[in-house]
Amino acid sequence: MIPLFLAACRQPVHRASVTRGFYYWKSTMHFTNSETAALEKLQVKKLYVKFFDVVWDATRQQPLPVAKLQLDPSATSWLSNHPVAIVPTVFITNECMQQVKGEQVHELAANLHELMTATAQALPAANPVPEIQLDCDWTATSKDNYFSLLQALKALPFFQQKQVSATIRLYQCKYKQKTGIPPVDRGLLMCYNMGNLKSLQTNNSILEAAELEKYIGNLQDYPLPLDVALPLFDWKVLYQQQAYAGLIQGLPDSALQRSGAAQQSKNLFTITRDTTLNGYAFKKGDVIRQEDANFGEIIKATKLLRSKLVTPKITVALYHLDSINLHKYSTNELEEMFDSMY
Repeated sequence: MIPLFLAACRQPVHRASVTRGFYYWKSTMHFTNSETAALEKLQVKKLYVKFFDVVWDATRQQPLPVAKLQLDPSATSWLSNHPVAIVPTVFITNECMQQVKGEQVHELAANLHELMTATAQALPAANPVPEIQLDCDWTATSKDNYFSLLQALKALPFFQQKQVSATIRLYQCKYKQKTGIPPVDRGLLMCYNMGNLKSLQTNNSILEAAELEKYIGNLQDYPLPLDVALPLFDWKVLYQQQAYAGLIQGLPDSALQRSGAAQQSKNLFTITRDTTLNGYAFKKGDVIRQEDANFGEIIKATKLLRSKLVTPKITVALYHLDSINLHKYSTNELEEMFDSMY
């Protein structure tokens, strides 16, 4: 009977509760009116706030914190009157975790602890900090250092008595035997950036439900309780001479369509003559692919996830809180992104 009982425990469940969350991924915390309105209308209970990034300083041969969070007084004032839980989040590059050696891991843990503690002390007292999150695109070659860092952090005062979570990329979930399971209390599955961004043949690397399905066949077997992050952002991908040449931000479709210098086929724009648009210089033959987080694809993705997830209480976090992102969706659509995970 025991094997049958264990199998039953790993079956998808109806969610007992879904906590609504957002990521805040800017270096200065300043809320616009539309952002605070969304937080209030949607009854958001949790904000994953990036405190800083950690990169590898090749000159000093040591980790370096950058893009440290600055709190704008207006944001502090709003938070003081809205007891939204804050999840301090730190992004650490994979290169950093590959390069650190020996005692540097424990030095890094101590430095992260000190900086995170100081940043958290600037938050209003009204906002609880029940969880701390580490975000790293670790690989099989960096997992030992990264997992050692996580263990070291969990032993330090700011991390004790709090849940510690780690972001989980889709490939880390699918290939867990190779990439390992981080020693944390929870994982947060990042359900975006799943396609091959650099391939011209990719249709939408941000989110496609059919692509997601390839990664989550055994999601119910992942040994950590999982929360979910869904995308709201968009970007354009540039290809020159059929090769990936970078990302483009702030160039609307309308600018390409009005220019007379581009031919459109679905979400692809082919530049027909040398031109400059919104500060970007393009050459004849360049190809630009528009990628976004389509509402229909997001809902398809949530239904796939709901059929696999076994965690009864989850947070659904939208990435990320920004007026431009919010304006692409109605309040009802944002509500459905959360509610479809029940």
